[in-house]
Amino acid sequence: MAINSVSGSLCRSVLSVPSINSRALKKVSVLDCDAVIFDLEDSVAPERKAEARDNLSAFFQETPRAGLHTIIRINALDSEFGHEDMALVLEAWPDAVLIPKVEHVSDIQAVAGMLEDAGSGRNIAIWAMIETPKGVLNAATIATADKKLGCLVVGLNDLRKATGVLPQPGRSYLVPWLMQILLVGRAHDLDVIDSVFNDFQDAEAFEAECAQARAMGFDGKMLIHPAQIEAANRHFAPDPQAVQKAEGIVAAFAAPGTETLNVINLNGKMVERLHLVEAEKLLAAARLIAERQRKD
Repeated sequence: MAINSVSGSLCRSVLSVPSINSRALKKVSVLDCDAVIFDLEDSVAPERKAEARDNLSAFFQETPRAGLHTIIRINALDSEFGHEDMALVLEAWPDAVLIPKVEHVSDIQAVAGMLEDAGSGRNIAIWAMIETPKGVLNAATIATADKKLGCLVVGLNDLRKATGVLPQPGRSYLVPWLMQILLVGRAHDLDVIDSVFNDFQDAEAFEAECAQARAMGFDGKMLIHPAQIEAANRHFAPDPQAVQKAEGIVAAFAAPGTETLNVINLNGKMVERLHLVEAEKLLAAARLIAERQRKD
């Protein structure tokens, strides 16, 4: 829950920041989000792409990044900006590079090849945005593209545009696609981040969407505004009662005589070792959150 499988970091709140916005870049280091996507794609006009790259280059040179999980969203490699974006990625060395509108295995493999050519010392993960009909249909194949792939990020704005599905509370017509992407992520041990919620002033509706995404099994949510950070962190954090239950499961399996047991009786309920694995993951997330809070 909420721990990036590649980096071991939290990913409850993943804030997208336009790299063209120098004021927003300056505020990033004091925000309480788990990760930041520095966007060079949709939020930057074509005539300002070079300026955005310069802003981002300066940020990575000047800003301490301790405790901040950094991701750069590039333009597609087959665009006129993609290769220059990748040159910046290799210069800045973020934790991950986010590829937009991924539809085929080759989209991942092309970026993976560039990272490989840059040298094995550059441990940069790949995140993939699934935001088109082809991306959804091909998600299971995309997930197998390369070992550097660590996360799928859902992009509903583009998916709605491509399909004509209207933005409605509850996202009922989108749930099948969301669950399909989530299932692919779980099948291939990838993290899955829910899409942005566009109206950052509607806190009640955002809370409801966070609760829905958490119930569906998502690891976190992509955000468009700092005002959304606290709610995302809260919803995607382990529930205190769940933490207490997980501690009980770990303690029960650590008791003498359970070493060879796959199933035990805990307070009248049958608990399997698969529940132990889930409990240990939940407690690891709780520890990371506690450590962050102590540092703050």
